[in-house]
Amino acid sequence: MTLDGKKIAILIAPRGTEDPEFSKPKAAVEKAGGEVVVLGLEEGKAETVNNDLDSASKYEVDRTVDSVSASEFDGLVVPGGTVGADKLRASKAAVALVGAMLDAGKPVAVICHGPWAVVEAGKAKGRTLTSFPTLQTDLENAGATWVDQEVVESDGLITSRDPDDLPAFCDAFVRAVAARHEAVPAH
Repeated sequence: MTLDGKKIAILIAPRGTEDPEFSKPKAAVEKAGGEVVVLGLEEGKAETVNNDLDSASKYEVDRTVDSVSASEFDGLVVPGGTVGADKLRASKAAVALVGAMLDAGKPVAVICHGPWAVVEAGKAKGRTLTSFPTLQTDLENAGATWVDQEVVESDGLITSRDPDDLPAFCDAFVRAVAARHEAVPAH
């Protein structure tokens, strides 16, 4: 599976995105040959965390989410982290990007508390999803069927529960982007 020539956006909050849920998908996309664009809510560096509370790393934001369009990307990753996911769902631009990517049929991978952005975008209804267990009621109230599985794929939306699921989550996303582009002729 190769993602050569594919551009993947990964969202990051100013502080609070769970580090492995950001860094592992980023590394998986780069290993497969894809180009990663780090989208933040503000310019500069964004600090990730481990276990919601402990400082982890700092990453350069390539572009702000309010300066991009879904048409620029072949896929999107929305990491979790309770605080980071809450900041992302509060961003009209981040929520709009999630909705636009799903509307365009492009693969969107969302893990842990990241599905809050899917709820905010109005895209949970009718889908089968997983998440960190504490989001079960939120997702069901938004019209989704919640299941406790390592990875769930539902109409272009890939979801997982937590960092333990990252190997399957990353594989499913890379496969989905590669498969979509084998099926869709290049322009």
